Amino acid sequence: MTIQDEGARVDPRVLRTRRLLQDALLSLARERSLDEISVADVADRATVNRSTFYQHYPDTDTLLADALDAQAALVGADLSQIHPGTNPGTPPDVLVRYATHVAENVGLYRSALGEHGSPVAVTRLRRRIAALALEGLELHGAPPALAGLPRPIAAAALAGSVIGVLVAWLERDPLPPAQDAATWAWSAVSGWPTDT
Repeated sequence: MTIQDEGARVDPRVLRTRRLLQDALLSLARERSLDEISVADVADRATVNRSTFYQHYPDTDTLLADALDAQAALVGADLSQIHPGTNPGTPPDVLVRYATHVAENVGLYRSALGEHGSPVAVTRLRRRIAALALEGLELHGAPPALAGLPRPIAAAALAGSVIGVLVAWLERDPLPPAQDAATWAWSAVSGWPTDT
């Protein structure tokens, strides 16, 4: 579901076509790098024409972002399920599931979030994490190092930290366990001492 569809009722035929396009892109991404996949390739694999593709997506980056969101939701790893009041010492289960999902699809995520990755996918992930961080800041206040910043800026700093951890984890070979990545990412946003 694209961002503009959130909260709106979508025709089941539209959802089915988007799912076909997402599955086609993910299938192609297992065979070659994302920058080698064209709209025509996706349309051919999904058995639709290019005009149908463009009725649903402006480009392959937006399609990729939707496909990654849908896959994460399917495995119960939608990061919007994280509650900022969670114990700071232990990463939430949904974050561990997300890291596990990323590890199981490491090639795709290395390509999507890497140096030549998808700006749309990275931006969407950053916005989702920043929204969660902002909620946490509203509930618990800012850590001392970020206390002087406007809350949206502090939330962006925390989101950047989490994405930085995820990208650095994905760059390691061999890939450390998903539990480690979840712990590191959670430490980046919750391991700050507070003034209270």
